[in-house]
Amino acid sequence: MSVFRVILSIIFPPLAVFDKGCGSILIVFLLTLCGWIPGVIGALVILNKS
Repeated sequence: MSVFRVILSIIFPPLAVFDKGCGSILIVFLLTLCGWIPGVIGALVILNKS
């Protein structure tokens, strides 16, 4: 997980997981719609798995 991805996940979470697949983008986008913090946490979790 690079520093650029971490900063990108804080600013706009769905863009940070763009290359992880459509399902990841959809999950993070829905979490971001529910609130900014759940979207950031979801993006960081997905980025941490790879």
